[in-house]
Amino acid sequence: MRLPKQLMAVVLLLTLLFAVFELTGFRAHFNLQFLQQAIHDHPFSGLLIFVLGFALGNLVQIPGWVFLAAAVLALGQLWGGIVTYIAACISCIVTFFSIRFVGGDALRQLDSKLAASLLSRLDAHPVSSVLLLRMLFQTIPALNYTLALSGIGFRDYLLGTLLGLPLPIALYVVFFDYLAKALRIA
Repeated sequence: MRLPKQLMAVVLLLTLLFAVFELTGFRAHFNLQFLQQAIHDHPFSGLLIFVLGFALGNLVQIPGWVFLAAAVLALGQLWGGIVTYIAACISCIVTFFSIRFVGGDALRQLDSKLAASLLSRLDAHPVSSVLLLRMLFQTIPALNYTLALSGIGFRDYLLGTLLGLPLPIALYVVFFDYLAKALRIA
């Protein structure tokens, strides 16, 4: 099977971004302690760093739970959850447009019965498909890339994302708050 040029361009872009983050040392700064301290010390600029970091981190495979845990530890359950929800949605939007710009709907160009079957299911129920995928996989980068390259409309992508993220984020918020209290981190 021959990969479409757009798909190869996406792989090249992601590899380049990952290399830049690694070689410049930025990736090392995106850890729980750095994010928590940035939010705590500088509420406005720290939150801006948090949102931008989440968006860029999602592109270079930094797990979303790092950002969620930092927000919960710095801001508590309610505000940490709200800030994470907003940052996660912005991150998904940034990833969608970045990957779509470079890769278009490259997955539709694959000569694969499996890809055609999955895309037809996505086309039949786009919002509910994205909603379910978000509930199961949240902001996992591979899901974001796949949805962006699937040719799904932005409106359906956004609605599914907005509706699918609250429940898993709320569950993680409760978990990280409990963990912080149990380990006396907060």
